[in-house]
Amino acid sequence: MNKITIYTDGACKGNPGPGGWGAILRSTGHVEKELFGGELLTTNNRMEMTAVIEALSALKRPCDVKLYIDSKYVLQGITEWLQGWKAKGWRTAAKQPVKNVDLWQKLDALVNKGGHTIEWCWVKGHAGDPGNERADALANMGVIKALGGQ
Repeated sequence: MNKITIYTDGACKGNPGPGGWGAILRSTGHVEKELFGGELLTTNNRMEMTAVIEALSALKRPCDVKLYIDSKYVLQGITEWLQGWKAKGWRTAAKQPVKNVDLWQKLDALVNKGGHTIEWCWVKGHAGDPGNERADALANMGVIKALGGQ
């Protein structure tokens, strides 16, 4: 399997408000692909999730992925909460509907049906990590794009 390193990030100007997502995909041969986009009315959590979904969707075959994110919401959701939500019919422990269920279902399908091996890695945001800083810049470009710029 190809080894891929992915950095993702989301941004939102207001929460809710215009938002953007960005992702960098790097293969072992130093091939790099950058992706970004945005939406006019969204939330930071939705943009964080969209970045991961778009990055994994860009993979054309099963890969060995090391995925860096600065969102504890996404990290805990995918590694701790998701199985319980599914078992409870997409309800939280408090019996409330899961927020962003549409994106969680997309992410769940990509993770479980894509054939990828994924190592989820948390990185502190805005702390100088070059991959995270570039993903953040791409997410902010997504905000500009959503607002009609670029």
